[in-house]
Amino acid sequence: MMTGKLHPSVEEFKAFVKEHPSLIKLVRSNEYNWQELYEEWYLLGPDDPKWNPYKQGNVPRTNKSNEKDEDDKRWVQQLTGMLKKVDPHQMQHHLQNLSQAIGAIQGVLSQFQGAGQESPPQQIQTPGNPFLFRKD
Repeated sequence: MMTGKLHPSVEEFKAFVKEHPSLIKLVRSNEYNWQELYEEWYLLGPDDPKWNPYKQGNVPRTNKSNEKDEDDKRWVQQLTGMLKKVDPHQMQHHLQNLSQAIGAIQGVLSQFQGAGQESPPQQIQTPGNPFLFRKD
């Protein structure tokens, strides 16, 4: 165990938690950890309205998982809204331009790769099979 006194801000936070017992429940239910709560308390201060529901012994309705769900819903709504505004013909035009650009880059790369070789690779030609029979 540590010997000596805790930092004064930690002592203040401990007193704050005693006045807001619902915070203990949040940590025990793994919605927050002590470090997160301490950092928020340190940044917001003990008088921030965020802490009022905890002081009364109530846990606010929205917890981290609900906030995350709401953020996900908002993100999906924004994405859906953007997709509704997309003109399919304009998108097709942009994709064709991108495809042409990639083709041009591939052509340049193949020229550089070919320039490093002394002679082009020889293709082995095999004569056709004169006795090729097909089954009926």
